[in-house]
Amino acid sequence: MRFHLARFALATGFALTEHGRNRFAVVLVILFVPLWTTLAYLAMPDTPALMRLQATGETLRPHGNELTEISGALNAVTLITGFMMFAATFSGNRFDRRLAMAGYPRIHLVLAKVTALALISATVAAYATAVTCLAWTPRQPLLLAAALFSAGLTYGALGVGFGSVLRREVEGMFALVMTSIIDLALQNPITSSGADNPIMRYLPSYGAMQAGTAAGFSTNPVPRHLAIQLSWFAGAALVALMGFRRSTRSTLLANPQPTEPGSGSGTPCLPARRHAAAPSATASHTEAP
Repeated sequence: MRFHLARFALATGFALTEHGRNRFAVVLVILFVPLWTTLAYLAMPDTPALMRLQATGETLRPHGNELTEISGALNAVTLITGFMMFAATFSGNRFDRRLAMAGYPRIHLVLAKVTALALISATVAAYATAVTCLAWTPRQPLLLAAALFSAGLTYGALGVGFGSVLRREVEGMFALVMTSIIDLALQNPITSSGADNPIMRYLPSYGAMQAGTAAGFSTNPVPRHLAIQLSWFAGAALVALMGFRRSTRSTLLANPQPTEPGSGSGTPCLPARRHAAAPSATASHTEAP
């Protein structure tokens, strides 16, 4: 048991150290989250928007700027956690491969990444919730934090998957940005007239968006939609696990075993003719009578 705990603690230390070196991500957390959510709150009109919350069946009239701020907070959390996990996975692929080839248990490496993802998502979600509460008070702040946390988990797992599969850094960043923008822009009734379309149920952050909206403007809990979001996380984590296993597998071929003469074919193989070595001058003199 102590062996597994020691390996897990060491791998977690590696993962957190890698994230700590990403100073640009720290700057994004400190500046981008309040900047994006504040701009969304101040720039959008506060005109009430009529909408039907599918999670509870209620008809709500939230202020447009408050609803957009929730969408902006989700967008900021998903982008930052996805970026951090992608950057750490992309830059640490070779190191993880060396550890795996040296015999380090891959299960400990995977659990360390999940632990780091949970800590990052929790930190960013709590920070985004606190920034949101500075502008206005959601009706269920804890539910809002849970929605942001689950969305961060999902996109963090996607970041690990992209980092394990894609070959260039710009490809992963483009994939994360476009996925988050399309995902959340289509669900915001302020910017999309088809936000209540049934196809929205199949978007990666549908559960988090429904839970976040309920947290802001309703008093009803929505555990089912949090479970939907966690299901998305489980699916993304499975894809990430497959990508991580592929990126850390050994590409060394085993040493071929020498084959017996005549094995593997019907034609017997004759041994090569051995040539006798020429006698040396010293040997010829000693053999003379």
